[in-house]
Amino acid sequence: MSKVSTTLGLDLGSFSRRQFLKTSALAAGALALPLGPVLAADKPKVGLVMKSLANEFFKQMQAGAEAYAAKNKDKFDFAAVGMKDERDFAAQVDAIENFITQKYNIIVVAPADSKAMVTPIAKALKAGIKVINIDVALDEKAKKKAGVDLAFFGPDNRAGAKLAGDALGKALGKGGKVVILEGNPEADNAKQRKLGFDDSVKEYKLKLLDSKTAHWETEEANTLMTNFLTQHPDIQGVMAANDSMALGVVKAIDAAGKSGKIKVVGFDNIPAVGPLMKEGKMLATVEQYGAQMAAMGIDYGLRELAGEKFSGWVKTDVKLITA
Repeated sequence: MSKVSTTLGLDLGSFSRRQFLKTSALAAGALALPLGPVLAADKPKVGLVMKSLANEFFKQMQAGAEAYAAKNKDKFDFAAVGMKDERDFAAQVDAIENFITQKYNIIVVAPADSKAMVTPIAKALKAGIKVINIDVALDEKAKKKAGVDLAFFGPDNRAGAKLAGDALGKALGKGGKVVILEGNPEADNAKQRKLGFDDSVKEYKLKLLDSKTAHWETEEANTLMTNFLTQHPDIQGVMAANDSMALGVVKAIDAAGKSGKIKVVGFDNIPAVGPLMKEGKMLATVEQYGAQMAAMGIDYGLRELAGEKFSGWVKTDVKLITA
């Protein structure tokens, strides 16, 4: 068993499968294996289960995974599914059930609910399927209760959120008045990003006026931010736990006639926030390389299918992005 904790940052446009495996093996502590896993005569079937495809981040994840699968179509067959919105947990359960029924060999999953997804994943493991947990960590207590031992392949969400929160803290200074828009309370990454923002509030001695969830959704964030502006007209900064919510925040700020006057930070670095940063409507976001994360998940699944076993936390990169 290999217990690894490392950092991976990958460019899908410039790496081959052989280069990818070589890079990840070195980063994971020089795990000495052949660069191409020995697979069965029949191509393995790989399924990717994502969160809401209304979220640009997961559209990028799907595109990256499909591009990687197309380059390696002689190595494995591939299918990807997503949810209609961030709280459609049943769709993820159904997707895993369908992949089990269709006898997939590998399932790569970004859980929407860190506890609820443990049961169907346990079922997949019992069926002999290799499951790779990316993006959002499963709940440790729920895993232990279900007898599930899985590595987590994903970013340090707390550290990433702190990067964004620190940028806001430096811009506002001591006493800056801020609000937080949280993600789904059922998801581990939402909890970790809230903790990261809280770390920045404490370090920079910011005044936290309010903190509520908008469940990762743009329109819900727009409504919540509109209410925040009514309740706290002196808001100076906003910490949004993802960029989809940051878009709703900016929309509310614009509607209130305060465009550019309130500093906003987000998380994900989706394409839509680039122009907003250039226009001064957003201060910063955090890149977490979703497309590369999905491709990495596929490769680790293939390596497990070839006999390798991972445990612990394989960390992927986070990076602060500003204008």
